[in-house]
Amino acid sequence: MSCDRPARLHIVRVPVDQQLEDCSSMDDLIMINEPVIRLVGFVGVFTVMAVWELLAPRRELQQSKSARWLNNIGLVIFNTALLRLVFPLAAVGMAAETQLLGWGLFNVVDVPVWLAVVGSVVLLDAAIYLQHVMFHALPVFWRLHRVHHADLDFDVTTGARFHPIEILLSMLIKFAVILLLGPPLVAVVLFEVILNAMAMFNHSNIRLPDQLDRWLRLLVVTPDMHRVHHSHLDFEANSNFGFNLSIWDRLFGTYRAQPADGHIGMVIGIDTFRDPAQCVRLQGMLVMPFAGRIRDYAITRRIWKSPDE
Repeated sequence: MSCDRPARLHIVRVPVDQQLEDCSSMDDLIMINEPVIRLVGFVGVFTVMAVWELLAPRRELQQSKSARWLNNIGLVIFNTALLRLVFPLAAVGMAAETQLLGWGLFNVVDVPVWLAVVGSVVLLDAAIYLQHVMFHALPVFWRLHRVHHADLDFDVTTGARFHPIEILLSMLIKFAVILLLGPPLVAVVLFEVILNAMAMFNHSNIRLPDQLDRWLRLLVVTPDMHRVHHSHLDFEANSNFGFNLSIWDRLFGTYRAQPADGHIGMVIGIDTFRDPAQCVRLQGMLVMPFAGRIRDYAITRRIWKSPDE
């Protein structure tokens, strides 16, 4: 009498070289498609927010929407072209270089890929928060950043309205953070898409139900939360620096729930820049950092609390 021998379970081990080759192929795919991924994300979120603003606006705009959009979007296009010219591979290219050289935290510490991705996104978000505070704290940086705050209205185009020099400095800071972290390429692309999407979302002029806003801002920055940051009042512009996760403002004590004058009554912008020719037109935005003196608006020279606190 004979019996069949039990079938054996064969475990096929992928050679390390093959694993590295597969990883390299994935990274190459990400680098090749990174501009398309970001463009699709930008256009998609921008379209949704723009339509939402039309259907359910939070505030009535004070300036000509067509004029603001033409100039704000013109600045975005200029900045995008400048970035591609000066830094052709952008942040994802720096991430690829750190992987090649084995630099940065996540290229040294052996952790699961998912943890490296999540950790990189969270730490990059924290770095953006700290960078934002720094651009308010130092007068020389505030000169650049006030182009963003001088918008006389607050809508989806405000989220990408930055002076070209600030954009270049921000990229250099991002390079430094990437060198320290050594994040996976997918984490950098994911973070860039999330950052752009959230900047458009929390700058949009949309109306959210109060209850939904309260729940959302436990995790992320909502339009009502970030609008406070664009108030003309110093003690309000000195708060709510986050762009994505709301935890940083709560953790570092810069959180302010609501504007003193209410979302409808509050004044958007900077008191010393109220001329539409300077605040709306592209030419005015480009020369704004070089105009006037820094008086009492840098964070280190401001009154931190409202008069009734």
